[in-house]
Amino acid sequence: MSCSTDDIKSDSAEHAFKLAQEYDKEERYEESLRRYNEVKNKFPYSKYATQAELAVADVYFKQESFPEAQVAYQNFKELHPKHPQVDYVTFRTAMSYFKQLPSTIDRDLTLASNAILSFDEVINQYPNSTYLAEAKEKKNETLKMLAEKEEYIADFYFKKEIYESALARYEGLYRQYPGLGFDAKALSRAAIAAQRSGDLERARRYLALLKQKFPGSSELSSATSEVQKK
Repeated sequence: MSCSTDDIKSDSAEHAFKLAQEYDKEERYEESLRRYNEVKNKFPYSKYATQAELAVADVYFKQESFPEAQVAYQNFKELHPKHPQVDYVTFRTAMSYFKQLPSTIDRDLTLASNAILSFDEVINQYPNSTYLAEAKEKKNETLKMLAEKEEYIADFYFKKEIYESALARYEGLYRQYPGLGFDAKALSRAAIAAQRSGDLERARRYLALLKQKFPGSSELSSATSEVQKK
């Protein structure tokens, strides 16, 4: 521990907050949390109480206690909706959701929607935020995870020859997640699944769209050979 931590007294809001900051800087997070909460409880009407509230959320985030960080950021925003760092708080809320997402797409992605909503809030409400570019990047990553999940399910039905279910999933993949690298496959498989489930009109419609958007692609070749059998 640095000497400065021992020397700081906590007999005022400012001193108590600085003491908490010292523990925070030294990565003694449990003690810093205790000290920040002490500032909030002992000096509730001080400006340092508000700073301590945000610091608590930040410490949870540093600890990788992302569910706790998420709640702390949300509570801060509800209490201080006009705070000058509200864009940061919104972004960190989104990142707290993002960090809770599983590493593999075969697991629950429920929190992805919450992450996207918060990223969208940064993008739409704080267009001058320094966190705008990262919010867009992380939103795109989150959407791609959801798209991969949809592709995974669609492929499962396709391999099992449950073509009507596969068709619905490939249509969803194309409509809900455009521009993420799945469009050609989604259209191709939708055309094939439609043909194999007996919906020739829909199969030809997706084939025409595939020709228009991805001429010369391997996906077009696969779909053409399949649909033109009939």
